[in-house]
Amino acid sequence: MTALVLVDMQNDYFPGGPMELHEADLAVGHAANLLTHFRRHDWPVVHVQHVATEPDATFFLPATPGAEIHRLVAPATGEPVVVKHHPNAFLDTDLYDHLAVGDGSLVIVGMMTHMCVDSTTRAASDLGFACAVVGDACATRDLSDGVQTVGARQVHAAFLAALHGTFAQVESTAAVLGRLA
Repeated sequence: MTALVLVDMQNDYFPGGPMELHEADLAVGHAANLLTHFRRHDWPVVHVQHVATEPDATFFLPATPGAEIHRLVAPATGEPVVVKHHPNAFLDTDLYDHLAVGDGSLVIVGMMTHMCVDSTTRAASDLGFACAVVGDACATRDLSDGVQTVGARQVHAAFLAALHGTFAQVESTAAVLGRLA
């Protein structure tokens, strides 16, 4: 059966946090709907939590409320939480072991689209998983190359477009729920 992977849906990304993302509240609402569906069907769910290890880190600091998973998608008893220290949730973690029990297909949601969602999806595809990234259940932020700033909507769209077709199918929450009904 398909597994749901929730990547870094942590408090520091929400309004008032040090790394606030564009429309994070909308994304977590969609992710919560998917999580409810997976739980109702007793399908596999894996939460991924980034904990900073760099000495100069400004968010996801160990043992802080900001590093905790958002209450709307908080892990239920028995749902695994994979702690990571890199953008790719497979690197130096046991995420693969948690997913190897399924049918090889993943539904991926989370934050940040341009970083951890992208890295994790590409790695999952390389490992042979069939991936669906739920675009409206992901969020990101404005990015700058030092000369120009690219708005979060454009960053989000560009990264989803780059994943679509080669590494994943990009779908909406409604489409995934319809397909899995």
